[in-house]
Amino acid sequence: MTSDTTRAADPSLVWGDDGLPRSGRFGDVYFSSDDGLAETRAVFLTGCGLPEAWAGRRQFVVGELGFGTGLNIAALLDLWSRFRPDGGRLNIFSIEAFPVSRDDAARALGRWPELAPVADRMLAQWPRRARGFHRLDLPDLDATLDLAVMDVESALDQWTGRADAWFLDGFAPATNPQMWSQPVLDRIAAASAPGARVATFTVAGVVRRGLQTAGFAVEKRPGHGRKRERLEARRAGDPVISPPPPTVAILGAGIAGASLARAFRRLGVEPIVIDAGGPGAGASGNPAALVSPRLDAGLGPSAALHAQAFAHAVDLYRALPSAVIAQGALQLEATPRDAERFDTLAMADLFEAGTLARLDAAQTSARLGEDAPAGLDISEAVVLDPSAALEAWTGPVLIATVDRIETREGRQALIDAQGAVLCTVDAVCIAGGHASAMFAPDLTLQPIRGQASWTIDPEPAVAISKGGYVIPLRDGGVLFGATFDRDRTDTATAPADHDRNRVLLAETLPRMAGRIADRDLQGRASVRAATRDRLPLAGPVPGAPGRFILSGLGSRGFSTAPLLAEHVAALVTGAPSPLPADLIALVDPARFAARARRRASIPT
Repeated sequence: MTSDTTRAADPSLVWGDDGLPRSGRFGDVYFSSDDGLAETRAVFLTGCGLPEAWAGRRQFVVGELGFGTGLNIAALLDLWSRFRPDGGRLNIFSIEAFPVSRDDAARALGRWPELAPVADRMLAQWPRRARGFHRLDLPDLDATLDLAVMDVESALDQWTGRADAWFLDGFAPATNPQMWSQPVLDRIAAASAPGARVATFTVAGVVRRGLQTAGFAVEKRPGHGRKRERLEARRAGDPVISPPPPTVAILGAGIAGASLARAFRRLGVEPIVIDAGGPGAGASGNPAALVSPRLDAGLGPSAALHAQAFAHAVDLYRALPSAVIAQGALQLEATPRDAERFDTLAMADLFEAGTLARLDAAQTSARLGEDAPAGLDISEAVVLDPSAALEAWTGPVLIATVDRIETREGRQALIDAQGAVLCTVDAVCIAGGHASAMFAPDLTLQPIRGQASWTIDPEPAVAISKGGYVIPLRDGGVLFGATFDRDRTDTATAPADHDRNRVLLAETLPRMAGRIADRDLQGRASVRAATRDRLPLAGPVPGAPGRFILSGLGSRGFSTAPLLAEHVAALVTGAPSPLPADLIALVDPARFAARARRRASIPT
């Protein structure tokens, strides 16, 4: 996924005297003036054989070209809410290069009060307009929406799902030919499940012939309103019925394990969570955590991964009662290069407009109440109460120590040190931080010990990062640190490490350091896990069918775990992943072996 430093393209939406939204960019309407909802139901829902096509299905996937105002998806969700099969999950993938604002969408969808129950749910978490994939979670509807904000060919290349139905609703071929080109229709065919159905309002010859060339059987059908005809198409084959949901065990009850438990439950799977010490016993057990993105001014796939993961994480945390302690954080310049880096990041299209804002030294100093360098205001960062997230997501935890995993008749047996089988499941997800390496020895994980310190401070703290971090606690205290010691796994707190944290605090906020100089410190040491390339491991364990891993999250676990857990759960259950293909490759646990093979094949 490439990116430049330009914000998502403006749709140039204008409102006509008839109250209808039009695209000034394409000179076309978003929906019919005769009754856009009736047209959507006739062309797309009936055209794809819904709701009959999803009867008896555990998973059903709908793809769409042209998200627009969200009308088609609101109508789809309305139908799903009334006729969804028992235990069914709806996954929607839509593409929109020029997304409209939430306010414009609300104005457009407000024409149909009967859609309000589902439209309001969509509008409450309207997709961001930054470039990339954005996931909307609709748990009360057993549905998810992944919106790709990018050009259509890139989006189809990046999506790894397979659709059972397609709504082709870009602006007309005469005004938006790229949306209807043969390469696009070929990509739709490649991303279609056997028996997939396609519906569109247009009967233009280029579309009809293009679908036939792509391998679809195409028929004209009576149109709606003033349109005499429309198209329906079908891919050969019978729909594949989803197998029963797998049984799953999760090793670890930190933020990785909790995120996995949440993700599996969203897919209809109740996992068994196992941890020797209980929820938050490891690196996720501090009294507060700063959820902020890793700032990569290269703006490549790694930057896109962290931007997408961060956005999804903060959306989920904000939905948890009492989980967010504070909102917003400052990233202060620490080196001469940071000024240029921060300028680039503040303009990058990977983040929603306004998420990253440049502040000069006077502005940061005013916010902090003492002299400080220039920096970035990360408005969407949150200070999180980890215990609230773990409690909400983890569920019951089996307190036990897994000594080994054995494959028995294609299933995974989890065995303790006494040889007792704790459980036998179809798939096991390893999420035990640096200890995960014992179950995936070919995947190198480096332990990094960190000790955080905290105390009471009468002045309210502002969350900041600058080498270390300073964050407020719920009870009026302040947490700061942390030490960073590679290849150490001891977890006893050390007075010397409190002293190191005081020194780091004094370098960053000397006035605060002076205020708490005589205060006793509490602290906690834990061990994080990192990889050689500083990117997480999220996917199948190489050479071990039925085993998956989510680890190597480093210091960004609370930012990256929720999205990566949904990716791993999707791989286990066969659901569409929320990650684009290039980001899947970035976190694939097999990447190190693949790189080694490539290096070995290069002549010296």
